[in-house]
Amino acid sequence: MLLENKTAVIYGGGGTIGGAMARAFAAEGARVFLAGRTPGKLDAVAEEIRRDGGLAETAIVDALDEAAVNGWVDSIAAQAGSVDVSVNLISQDALFIPLLDMPVADFGRAMEKVARSFLLTTKAAARHMVKQGSGVILHFGGSDPTNSSPGLGTVQVGCDLVEALRRQWACELGPHSVRVLSMRTGGIPEGMPDLPEIAPYKQKMIDATLLKRAATLDDVGRVAAFLASEHARSLTSTQVNMSCGAFVD
Repeated sequence: MLLENKTAVIYGGGGTIGGAMARAFAAEGARVFLAGRTPGKLDAVAEEIRRDGGLAETAIVDALDEAAVNGWVDSIAAQAGSVDVSVNLISQDALFIPLLDMPVADFGRAMEKVARSFLLTTKAAARHMVKQGSGVILHFGGSDPTNSSPGLGTVQVGCDLVEALRRQWACELGPHSVRVLSMRTGGIPEGMPDLPEIAPYKQKMIDATLLKRAATLDDVGRVAAFLASEHARSLTSTQVNMSCGAFVD
C-alpha cells in the first residue's frame, strides 16, 4: 500500500485522467477528495472507488475561485489531519490557432486560466504541506523543449507555463521536503472518444512511440501513485517521461 494513510486532493477528479489517478491512489490506500464542477462524473468515480473498498469524497469546487479552493483544502486538512498529495487536472482552453492569428484577448484568458488555477491550487496545498514538512504536488501534461509543430496555439505555451511554475515551486518548497513533479505522456488514446474520425489520431500516437504502444489510463494511475509515494522521495523539480518513447530525452 504505497499511499496508506495519505490524503490526496484531485481537481478534475471526475475526468478520464483524474479518475484514473483517483482509483490508483485509493487502491494504494489513500483517502481521495475529488473536486470538479460536474457532480455526476465526480460521483461515478467516487462510487467505483467505494465499491472496491476505497475511501472517496466529492465536492463542487471552481479551481479558479480562491476562496472556494482555500476553504475546501482547509476543510480537508481539518478533517483528515493532513494534505499529502495535490493534483490539478482541470482542462485548458485549447485554442489551436497560429500565434500570428491568435486574438490577444483569447490568448490572455487562456493563459490566465492556467496560471491562476495552478497558482491557487498549489498555494492552498502548500500552506499545509509546509507546516507538516512533507507533501507532493503533481502536474499532468509536461512540456517539449524541442517542439517544432506549428499551430499548437495556447496548448504548448500553456504546458510550458505549467512547467515554469513547477520549477519555481520546487525550489521554493524543497527546503520544506515538499516535492513538485509533472507527468508527460504524449497522449492517451484510451481516453479519447471511440469515433471513426478519431482513430487515425490514436494510431498516430501509437506509431510515434518506440514501444509501439501508448500509455494507458492504468499506466497513468500506477505511475502517479509511485510518484506520490515515498518510493519516489528523491524525485522533484522534474517531468517524468512516460510517453513510451514518443518523446526522447
